Formats: sequence, structure tokens, C-alpha cells
Amino acid sequence: MYTGFVGLGVMGQPMALNLARAGTPLVVWNRTAAACDPLRSAGAEVAAGPGEVFDRADTVILMLADETAVDAVLARGTADFAARVAGHTVVHMGTVSPQYSAGLRDDIRSAGGRYVEAPVSGSRVPAEQGQLVVMLAGDDEDVTAVRPLLAPLCREQFDCGSVPDALLMKFSVNLFLITLVTGLTEAFHFADRHGLDQRLLRNVLDAGPMASAVSRVKAPKLLARDFAVQAAATDVLKNNRLIAEAARQAGLASPLLDICHTLFGETVAQGHGGEDMVAVLHALESRTDGAPGHGSPGGRLGGRPRPEPDRAVSSHPR
Repeated sequence: MYTGFVGLGVMGQPMALNLARAGTPLVVWNRTAAACDPLRSAGAEVAAGPGEVFDRADTVILMLADETAVDAVLARGTADFAARVAGHTVVHMGTVSPQYSAGLRDDIRSAGGRYVEAPVSGSRVPAEQGQLVVMLAGDDEDVTAVRPLLAPLCREQFDCGSVPDALLMKFSVNLFLITLVTGLTEAFHFADRHGLDQRLLRNVLDAGPMASAVSRVKAPKLLARDFAVQAAATDVLKNNRLIAEAARQAGLASPLLDICHTLFGETVAQGHGGEDMVAVLHALESRTDGAPGHGSPGGRLGGRPRPEPDRAVSSHPR
């Protein structure tokens, strides 16, 4: 029996390619047909539609952009839903709200199917290298069954318990990632506008205790102003929103996340949503250049930086 894979975007395509190269019999589908071509070349079969994927595969992996896309692929809310998922294991690897995932699990179970929540930590490069970290939630036997299937995609898998705890774990990881990369970007902006050598900053960071796999990937991109996508700013904004909503629902304070939400909102509004998350630099530069007494992009501040009045930060990102 084939394994199905639906959703061949920035992350999904390299993930599916790793499965095909590992010898997994694979049938794939993507809304944009051209994204299927590398999979066909790697030996996967291409379905005419998502229904055919479910007809031919007993386990179907979904790596889709949002809840609307998931519902459309599963025909959820229509008479075809039960027939599509009955007897199948749906492995959902995308990022959605915890409430949505729990509801989807209940609907799939009611229709006679099985559901595993399996979000990942990592961006395009780890996806290409098969070095993602997978967080798993679901019934023990279902999680155990999909572990060998997911092995070519990742370097580690972690059992997080019941749905939606894998998504909540990913949100915890991504909260750290978003604030970390935003802070790194702000540090490069600070050094740039003080006329410091940003290559030296990168070297100092690499030599010190703050160095990480993330900083060693993102710092060279900031140094080169390379905004080629690894994790798109639009996706970061979506993740930020979902995490912020989960925080609000639990009555949790998340002040660092909230200002990042505002900054990534500005980044996307300025037309940089398809660029890498370090494109948040554009929002920082725009704020600097919109304030009296500050220099132009890429330049040096004239004299010492002036203190700015405090800005109120809303704890309820829009």
C-alpha cells in the first residue's frame, strides 16, 4: 500500500522527496501541479486529486498551509468526508490552532479513521537534510505505527502525549525561535547603525555563549541582507498569531511575543511576507528611519543615539 503526501510547499516538497528517496512507495498531490514534478522524477506517483491519494494510500501525511486547506483536502463538512478518512491514518504535520486539531481528531475518529498530530521544528534547510524534529501526539498504537514512516524526515521524534499537546509543544519552541531571531536581527540593526563591523559581530557571537545553530544560519543572512526564504515572514506571523491566541485563552502574559507579532505584521504589510523571517529587519529599519534624528538605511547615526519616548505595547495583538 502506498503512503500519501499532500502539500508540497517550502517544507512539504523536501519532506516528500526524502520519503521517496528512502524507498517509501509514495503517491502525492499538490494544488499547484508543477510542485509535483520533482516527486515524479524521484519515483513517486502523482494523483489527479486528493481523493485519489486516499483511494491508494492507507496513511496520508498532510503538510498544508492552513485549516481551510486541510478541510478542503479531507472534504470535511461534506458527505465525502467519512468515506475519505475511514480506515485511514491521517498524519497532520502542519500548524493549526490546538482547538482545530482536537476537533479534527474527534471527527476523524467518529468517521472510523485514525489521527496523529505531528508538527515539526525546523525550516527548509533541515527539511532538505532530513534533520527536522517531530513532535507526536495521538493514541499510543497510532503514534508507534507512524514512527518508522517519519524516520527519513527527522533526526529525532518526541512523544508529547494526547492531541493537541504536540502543537502546544511546537508553539513553546516557536515562541523561543521567533523572539530569538527578532532579537538577533535587532542586534545586527543596532550594530549597523552604530557603524560597527557586522562581520566582527558575527564572529564575536559565534565565539561566545550565545551562539546556536539558529544564529549560525541567520547571522550570515543578516550580514549579506539575504532574504531568500527558509521560514517565510508570513508563516512566522501566522505562527505568532496562533501562539498569541493560545496564550490569551490560557490567561498568559506574552509581552515579547506580542511585540514580535507587531513587527512581523509590519514586515508583511511592507510587502516582505514571502521573504525569510530575518526580513523583520525591514520593520526595524522603517521604525528607526521614521523617528526624528535617525540616519538612513545602512548608515550610521550622527552622534550618540537619542533616547526615545516609551511606546505602549498592546498585550492583545491584532
